[in-house]
Amino acid sequence: MVTKQFGGSPEEADLRRADSLAREIFSDVANKWALLIIEALGERTLRFGEVRNGIEGISHKMLTQNLRMLERNGLVERSVHPTVPPRVEYTLTEAGRALRGTVHGMCDWTHRYLGHIEASRRRFDA
Repeated sequence: MVTKQFGGSPEEADLRRADSLAREIFSDVANKWALLIIEALGERTLRFGEVRNGIEGISHKMLTQNLRMLERNGLVERSVHPTVPPRVEYTLTEAGRALRGTVHGMCDWTHRYLGHIEASRRRFDA
């Protein structure tokens, strides 16, 4: 593995690392399923099936992959209860709830401008 040498100040290096992390996180969470999962969880704790039922069209595989990615990034907390069968619940972390404010705003924007977007697409596609 080759690492780039950076000749700038420590502050510049910190900014570059932060920018790189931001790009990585944006790449992870800026997909339709992650945003919908964050919105579906909201302020609640839900089981896997409840999350899946709240998101039309998501497959078991996509939900699993996205929940794992959100957990890895510290946005979702997964709790396993030692029952038979195991009960697994998901909830947003503090960071996830903070991001949800932005996601919720995007969802509101979509609802507010849906008619405008559809009319524009019809004109463009005609």
